[in-house]
Amino acid sequence: MIYMDNAATTMHKPKEVLDAVIQAMSSMGNAGRGANEASLSASRIIYDTREKLCTLFHAENPRQIVFTANSTESLNMAVKGLLGPGDHVVTTMLEHNSVLRPLYEMSERGTKLTVVRSSRLGTVKTEDIEAAIRPGTKMIVITNGSNLTGNYVDLKPIGEIAKKHGVLLVVDASQTAGVFPIDVQEMNIDVLCFTGHKGLLGPQGTGGMYVREGLAVRPLKSGGSGVQTFSRTHPSEMPTALEAGTLNGHGIAGLNAALSYLEKEGIDKIRGREQELMWRFYNGVKDIPCVKVYGDYSLKERCAIVALNIGDYDSSEVSDELLTAYGISTRPGGHCAPLMHEALGTVEQGAVRFSFSHYNTDEEVDTAIAAVQELAAD
Repeated sequence: MIYMDNAATTMHKPKEVLDAVIQAMSSMGNAGRGANEASLSASRIIYDTREKLCTLFHAENPRQIVFTANSTESLNMAVKGLLGPGDHVVTTMLEHNSVLRPLYEMSERGTKLTVVRSSRLGTVKTEDIEAAIRPGTKMIVITNGSNLTGNYVDLKPIGEIAKKHGVLLVVDASQTAGVFPIDVQEMNIDVLCFTGHKGLLGPQGTGGMYVREGLAVRPLKSGGSGVQTFSRTHPSEMPTALEAGTLNGHGIAGLNAALSYLEKEGIDKIRGREQELMWRFYNGVKDIPCVKVYGDYSLKERCAIVALNIGDYDSSEVSDELLTAYGISTRPGGHCAPLMHEALGTVEQGAVRFSFSHYNTDEEVDTAIAAVQELAAD
């Protein structure tokens, strides 16, 4: 199989990640739940991973890094833990359902919601985001990169707008963490939500969030913490405040190894290779008759994603044919981004998404181009 569904999850992981998970499963205890070597070893690995993420995102200190199961859990914690009745929040049509559904839920509880419209290319204007801010606005929540079009969102001007108006900036970095440089302090990001199984090259079931120092988020859950056992309330100190229960230590060990790999290889080098493959594919398919490509390709910097359709064919039919006839794995359908599909005019048809990893080859990309050419000709 030629795997081109990396925006959903990176299937090919560095060997170091697999080795680390296997090693952890045979030796790791429960972090913070004992003084035995197995428990202490788990604590050391988990703390070292916090330090690496702190360095990667330029956070103030490792205590501001919280581990979760994925971006969805992180975004639920941020949205539900910071908003309440009467608050106003601004978001965009670019967002994934992991942003939209928690916001819709909060709107039913009295939070006011404004959704900034997107162009037909899947872009939003920063001035439209600023224009949506009003008295009572507490938060802007926005993606750093669209999982459907691959459009990259420059966070720096949005962070400046948020700081100017005293508004919190919550960022969904599902498609960009481990791929694009992120400096939470320079970009004025208050909460950064990320997953471990995509660009960070870690195992599924890993993820986390950065929370700016001094910002208190209401916990989504409470329970065992390993400390303050006799208190009736969950500890308020970070990161324990947002980490009730046993962490996914085995997965975090794999994430730790993935972060070491990224540091060794360099995210700029990896991103450059992925973009090289993406541009090779885009240039090979953009002029094929009956093929429509979605997104804004006027800027070089973008996620390694190309979404397209062939004529009026349902995207699922095209994706199935790519897999059965050519052995190419893609993602069809709605991509959990309903408002983006409204903006693109693809609600009924969906879109076939090709998403690339630095593990893909030029030959695989050329095979995919030829497959699209043949299907379009048919």
